[in-house]
Parts: sequence; structure tokens; C-alpha cells
Amino acid sequence: MKNWARKDSSIAWLFLAPSVVGFALFYLIPFGMGVFYSFMDRTVGGHYVGLDNYREVIAGESFRKAASNTFYFSVVSVPLLIVLSLGLALLLHRKLYFQKWLRTAYVLPLVVPVASIILVWQILFDWNGVLNAWLSGFGRTRVDWMKTEAARNVIMLMYVWKNIGYNVILFLAGLQQIPKDYYETAQIEGAGRIRQFRSITLVYLTSTMFFVVIMSVINSFKVFRETYLIAGAYPHDSIYMLQHYMNNMFLSLDLQKMTAASTLMVGGILIIVLGLFAMERRYRRYME
Repeated sequence: MKNWARKDSSIAWLFLAPSVVGFALFYLIPFGMGVFYSFMDRTVGGHYVGLDNYREVIAGESFRKAASNTFYFSVVSVPLLIVLSLGLALLLHRKLYFQKWLRTAYVLPLVVPVASIILVWQILFDWNGVLNAWLSGFGRTRVDWMKTEAARNVIMLMYVWKNIGYNVILFLAGLQQIPKDYYETAQIEGAGRIRQFRSITLVYLTSTMFFVVIMSVINSFKVFRETYLIAGAYPHDSIYMLQHYMNNMFLSLDLQKMTAASTLMVGGILIIVLGLFAMERRYRRYME
């Protein structure tokens, strides 16, 4: 058995080797170099300066604004995305006449290129776009959506629209794994829909919910691509994210601030993920 296990393990590592090498070469090693440079005063012939770069980054007004905007965006958009995607998954889990068409409609943003998505949203929310044309038709004043506080709502709406299909698929997969006998037994014992949802659906969706929340949080930190394409490198203050700050530091060749800011962002994401892991473990122990 030991020889068989060793042989099986060696075959597994042989198949994993290309992915491990690629991950180390393009992700792990560059990130390690970035963390190293964040403690130096310059990249070539630099000297160790400790936490000076981090202090300078945190003391900067632009970084604090970007961090607060990113935190606010994640705190508001992620719960909204979870609630809407779970509600749609529960709706699509039932037998509906347009069930297949609805599933296709929610999955469509996942397969459409980002450039095409941005083009559609620019047509909708431009000063001369479709939405302002409708407002003018009803006698309302035009709104410069991407240059006012409304830009934050537009980006949140785009984030939810783009990621809701992925979460719906995951929730549907989790719902289909719950045996129907549990619901039938609960109905016989007189449990209502709310009690069934709380005691059966949410309990057996714990693992799926945990994974969906983690992916939603990570995707909320990756909204820079859409924001950059629709609003440019210097958008409205309400949608100035951490990635905007790092992108501007890269353009100005201030690599020390860029690497320090990226390390802080990764640290923040890691703290959030570890906190979610701790909550998931406590919830499992409570349910047991």
C-alpha cells in the first residue's frame, strides 16, 4: 500500500507540476519580489528602509480615499449580490415556464467580453446615453452619471449584474444537492416556508454560501478593470479604488508605494478570508 500511495502521489505531482511552476513563475515569485521592494527605497541598488514606505502610503490622502471607497464598495455590494443571487437561485430552482431562458439570461454576462459589456454600459449611462434620453423624454434633467456621486451606484449595479450569474449557478448546484425528503418531512411536522428556509436550506447551503462569499469579496476587489474602462484612470472620487491608486503609482514609476499598497491590499483580503474561515468553523460547530 505504501508503494502504491507513493506511486499515486508521484503521478499526481507530475500532473500538477506545470500548474505549480506557472503559478510560482507568474504569481508567487513576482508577489514575493513586490513585498521585498516595498521595504527598499528604490528597486536598483536600494537600501532597506523598514516600514517607511508603508507609513508614507498610509499617511497619503489619496490612499486613504481609495481604501475607504474600496471597503465601502465591498461592504455594500457583496451582501446585495449574495441576497439577490440566492433569491434568484431559489426562484429558478422551482419549475417555471421560462426557466431555461432565465438561466441563459443570468449566465450571459459571464461569456460576454468585458469590452462589449463596457460599451453597453457607456451607451446607457453616458451624458447623451439612453437613460438620459429617457429622462429628457419624461421632462427630467439629465444626470452626468459617471462624474457625480451616482457613479458609485453605477459601478455597484454593474458589479452585481456581471457576477450574479456565477453565484446563481453555484447556489443552484447547492440547492439541487438538498434531498426533497427533508422538506416533505418538515411540511408534515408543520414547519412553514420561513422555518424550512432557515433550518434546512441555509444549513445545507453553508459550504456553498461560504465559497460564494469568498469569491464575491475577491471579485469586489477586481472591479478596477470595468471602472477603468468606463471612467478612465482618474474617475470621480466616489469610485477611486485601490487599484486606481496602484495604477497611478506605476505610471509615475513610484514602485515602492505601489508595492506597499498592493501588499496592504493583499493583507486586507487575507484578513477577511481568514475571518470568514473562522466564522464558518464556528457555525459548523454550532450546527453540530
